[in-house]
Amino acid sequence: MKFHWQISAGEFFESLRPAAFALSALLSIWVMASARRWGSQLYSGLAWALATFFFPFVVLPIFLIVRYRAKRSIRLHDNECKAGTESPNVVQTVPTKTPGRKVKHRMLAPLVYGVLLLVVTGVYLYRDYNSVDGHLARATQAKLASQPAKTIREYRNALALENNPHTHKLLGIELAESGQWTEALKEFRLAEQGGEPDDSLPFRMAQTLEATDRRAEAVAEYKKFLSSDACKEAPLDDRCVVARERVGKAQDSPGG
Repeated sequence: MKFHWQISAGEFFESLRPAAFALSALLSIWVMASARRWGSQLYSGLAWALATFFFPFVVLPIFLIVRYRAKRSIRLHDNECKAGTESPNVVQTVPTKTPGRKVKHRMLAPLVYGVLLLVVTGVYLYRDYNSVDGHLARATQAKLASQPAKTIREYRNALALENNPHTHKLLGIELAESGQWTEALKEFRLAEQGGEPDDSLPFRMAQTLEATDRRAEAVAEYKKFLSSDACKEAPLDDRCVVARERVGKAQDSPGG
């Protein structure tokens, strides 16, 4: 048994977007916690964290370098102090320590920041997935993957959010290709009423009318298409030849 699994490049990268956002958020939270752990001020840590979230591959390496140098400087300082206290010719003094902030205070800001960032990221991804552009993008991907049912569903979902004549036309094309002529004609009419500027709309409507044996109405639409700019400029669209043949046959028939 063979399994055929196909996925377009657009669909693949679209599926990676939530993972990329989640990874950026986690890296940003880690940077915030790390910066606070090493004694950075709140605003400095927040700046590092936000920069990491928006530009992780640029800012994170810089932050790691800065953190490494800071740790190395502290280690060298501690070694010098230790060497000084162990020298017999040096009067030993107890180094004064600046009391640090409590750990819970240091980690409180990263915790709050992390929760807020994850919530905002989740809301953004949810809204983006259910937006008009999200539905249209998935419709395009489904069309490229030869999934007509999903394509039609996504176009309908987009129209439920925004009544767009161009989307009505795209949905009509998919319905016509699926043989749903009545529904396709309805969508083409809505596209025309909405002001869709595509000159091919009358031709598409004529085809759907022919498929439902409404030949007189189809001829009227073919004539409308022949009077459009698509059939007035050279070279002529191939559909103009088809429309002219249909109109000629209708005029030559006994009832024409």
